[in-house]
Amino acid sequence: MPTERGISLDFEKRFEEQQDVKGRLFQTLHVMYRGHYMKLFLSFIFFMLKHSPVWILPIVMANLINFVSEPEKYDTRMLWINIIVLTVVIIQNLPSQMLHISFMSKAIRHVEASLRSTLIRKLQHLSISYHSELRSGKLQAKVLRDVEMIEIMSKQTMLGVLPAIMNVIVAISVTATRSLTVASFFIVAIPISIVIVYFFKGKLTQRNREFRQQVEEMSGQVAETVEMIPVTRAHGLEKIEINKMDSMLQNVRGKGYRLDITEAFFGASNWVAFQLFQVLCLLFTIYLAYQGKIPIGDVVLYQTYFTTILMSISGLINIYPQIAKGFESIHSVSEILFAKETQEYQGRTKLKQLHGDVLFEDVFFKYRDTEKHVLQNFDLHVKAGEMIAFVGESGAGKSTILHLLTGFYRPTSGRILMDQKPMDEISMRSYRKKIAVVPQNTILFSGSIRENIAYGLADVTEEDVLQAIKMANLEDIIQELPEGLDTKIGEHGDRMSGGQRQRIAIARAFIRNPQMVILDEATSALDNVSEKLIQDAMKELVKGKTTFIVAHRLSTIREADRIIVMKHGNCIEMGTYEELIALKGEFYKMKRASEAVS
Repeated sequence: MPTERGISLDFEKRFEEQQDVKGRLFQTLHVMYRGHYMKLFLSFIFFMLKHSPVWILPIVMANLINFVSEPEKYDTRMLWINIIVLTVVIIQNLPSQMLHISFMSKAIRHVEASLRSTLIRKLQHLSISYHSELRSGKLQAKVLRDVEMIEIMSKQTMLGVLPAIMNVIVAISVTATRSLTVASFFIVAIPISIVIVYFFKGKLTQRNREFRQQVEEMSGQVAETVEMIPVTRAHGLEKIEINKMDSMLQNVRGKGYRLDITEAFFGASNWVAFQLFQVLCLLFTIYLAYQGKIPIGDVVLYQTYFTTILMSISGLINIYPQIAKGFESIHSVSEILFAKETQEYQGRTKLKQLHGDVLFEDVFFKYRDTEKHVLQNFDLHVKAGEMIAFVGESGAGKSTILHLLTGFYRPTSGRILMDQKPMDEISMRSYRKKIAVVPQNTILFSGSIRENIAYGLADVTEEDVLQAIKMANLEDIIQELPEGLDTKIGEHGDRMSGGQRQRIAIARAFIRNPQMVILDEATSALDNVSEKLIQDAMKELVKGKTTFIVAHRLSTIREADRIIVMKHGNCIEMGTYEELIALKGEFYKMKRASEAVS
């Protein structure tokens, strides 16, 4: 039996190999259920057994009525045989039902979990630019709601569609052995259902898609609203946010209402048409019995079977909206599964050691959907062990350079060499394990302080954690907490102050013993005292390592080997702190301006 991890890897591999976007729906289903067809087949076999009383009961009832109405034509043994057969098929329903559901559930639940696992894996492999264009709430809706709708569709198919089809086949087949005339009448009902489905198919698909997209928008807005609550409260904007959400919810309500009305009219049209057909069937079979062309008991058989056919077809039609929702959800998750925007770099060369010699050669960069370059003709050679600081106004390209260094983005043109190797050839996973990044916006998760510091390190020791805490000036904070290192910090670290969160992030960098350090305003949230202590500790962290710093406070980069002054994506000045001050250019102006503010 394939493991869940194996199945998710197989899913991802097959989706990546698929180039043609046409026919995604059925290809996606095929990939999901490949390896589970035997379970579904066994489930179907046991369904046939457990459902057999529904098909056999009308025959037994007809036989018994015929026996009672004309006893002289039938043997008494027929009566007992029918009763025994009916008893056996009813009793066997219990074990066959359990086995039917067991095999079906094993397949569907496994696929549900594997599909979510595959989506998460795919999201981890997609490029940062792809994630920047999708709100997290939308992604959550795809992973949670859409996968649930696919699971519901799968169950509806096994519990509704296949049984309905079998009911129609068995009913028409048994009827045909007794009366081709009545069987022909039954067959006429099938085109009616096809016409009804065809008439409503386009409208239902459109309504489902509109509703699904609106729910995704709402999910994204809810996630954003929750994150903005502190800002909203601080500025007294609660009513504005409430009105914004109310407007979004009104749109969801409107789309949902239109979907419900369409489904209701769809179901009502189906019910009216089939009830009229059932009345016609009753009149037709009574007429045949009155003419002596069929036994009286067969009226009950035909009426029961025709009712079964109508209920099955009606069930199919009523299930169709759920099937449509499932297919729309497959379309939704396929947007991720078939996405080709994987990580910017796909190199395979693993770095055993990173010295930190970095070369930017004529680098241009612009973000997607814009013609404006953030970086232009950027050239820079950084020797191993150098500390390079970037300063400049907002939008000058400082953080973009750091994103290029971490491999989140790749140059629009030009290239970056790391230890004389083009970054296109380097395995990003092996490279990133050798660097430490402390971003401006601290990213923590809702675990303990220990878990956040040692994130991703399986063999870290207690001594390593304590050393990182000491270097990040976290000791006093840890000592004041009742649970110490095991204190839960809340979602995104909300139970900690901004400075405390920043120091946890810095401790995370220390513990990795990186060979290259990237600091994006890493001390921006610290008070002056903490900043001084962190700077002293950082001297130990960056000693002998290539270091890139983006800093707002110019005083924090006095020790840098070179300071790069950025403006409009270009390097306009370069030198040491003293050299740039003596130059009395842009850096000198920035220094004077910062002194005036302080």
